[in-house]
Amino acid sequence: MPFIEARGVTKSFPAPKGVRQVLADVSLEVERGEFVSLVGAMGSGKSTLLSLLAGLTMPDGGTITIDGQAVTGIRRDAALVFQNYSLLPWFSALENVRLGVSAAFPELPPADHAARATLALERVGLGHALDRKPGQLSGGMRQRVALARALATEPQILFLDEPFGALDALTREVLQQDLLDLCAAGTGRPVTTVMITNSVEEALLLSDRIIPMVPGPPARLGTPVVVDLGRPRRLAEMAHGEQASHVRAHVVAALTAGAGRRSSTTTPAPASPLLARVVAAAKSTG
Repeated sequence: MPFIEARGVTKSFPAPKGVRQVLADVSLEVERGEFVSLVGAMGSGKSTLLSLLAGLTMPDGGTITIDGQAVTGIRRDAALVFQNYSLLPWFSALENVRLGVSAAFPELPPADHAARATLALERVGLGHALDRKPGQLSGGMRQRVALARALATEPQILFLDEPFGALDALTREVLQQDLLDLCAAGTGRPVTTVMITNSVEEALLLSDRIIPMVPGPPARLGTPVVVDLGRPRRLAEMAHGEQASHVRAHVVAALTAGAGRRSSTTTPAPASPLLARVVAAAKSTG
């Protein structure tokens, strides 16, 4: 039985001209310990699906289960990391992480909460910045705090909503590798992770499987692509690797084919910046 399972999920939202159906009959399976990335252009429904899987919102129809239990809200064994950091600006880095720890382990004394938060920040290289507030930290450091807060709770499940999208290329690559290392070494067991991203390269670096998401309305999931590449991975090593190019080509093909089918049945839309980037990347590395 899959660890995370969505079956026939639908979701709609009010719109100026009635109701906008974002998802219809979407099904997804994620195995325990797997890292799965949902890749698609902006507005393709990725964040909506992740929100449903995490229990932030409820579906209009269909079922979502984690470890055989229906998702009715945010689970205590799950952690979320967003693109905008979601840190409280009046709290220090230590206090922001400690809040997450105290919510996950309310039975522990405050001293243990602080100790766990301190250790998590040290693991992401912020032991020197415990007392700094978010406004005193760079974007990369703020995202390290967000990762530390998530991993300090020792989650079984990690939901990532474009966590590196607002960072510069160098900081993004460093934090991507940090995430891989922390997920693998944090608790001695793999963390089941679902990430949404509009970067095929990021998905290649981090994932066990990549699932293309083609925008609607309603959005649909393409055929999953297995990332059969060894670990550890480095972006520089994958740039011209034959296996990485093969996987990249499959993802690009699924996205472009899906967009082509959509455009043949709807009013033509401007070309997706994501598709333009990934096609160019595929040509340059193929």
